[in-house]
Amino acid sequence: MAVIAALLVPLLTACAAPPAGPAPVASRAFAATGPAAPDPATVWRQLEPLLPAEILLMGEQHDAPEHQQLQTAVVQALAGHKRLAALALEMAEQGRSTAGLPPDASETQVREALQWRDASWPWAAYGPAVMAAVRAGVPVLGANLPAAEIRNAMQSIAFDDHLTPGSWQKQQENIR
Repeated sequence: MAVIAALLVPLLTACAAPPAGPAPVASRAFAATGPAAPDPATVWRQLEPLLPAEILLMGEQHDAPEHQQLQTAVVQALAGHKRLAALALEMAEQGRSTAGLPPDASETQVREALQWRDASWPWAAYGPAVMAAVRAGVPVLGANLPAAEIRNAMQSIAFDDHLTPGSWQKQQENIR
């Protein structure tokens, strides 16, 4: 069973083959502490109880290097155990992808394929997770709206009534 991890800031998304029957919703807080890179074995032990999953969402705080390090470690752990189908991220627009690139693609090729905007998303912070997926032969997919549509989407109330108050609260709890 493969997972798609989506880095959405809030971060991560997608799916390969869905599990037989509905997968339980699970959440786990990962401790991102200090400047040291997370231990891969520890990261895998924390991830494994959450699997199988169609989608794994990861959140982060901008300008928190330990969060980006943890994201990279999660991508590496999932890819290393052949559990990562794709990495979808907020940092690139929908329609952008590394799907045609080989695992040994250069960072320049990857950035061009994703039309990376370093002014918005510093490559130094997010590039390691992206390159970990590419090196593992896992496609990286843009998951954000085009820049021209973002402001309208943020101001729209079109989806506000689609959830009952109880479902809305449950969604907020799951995201936390």
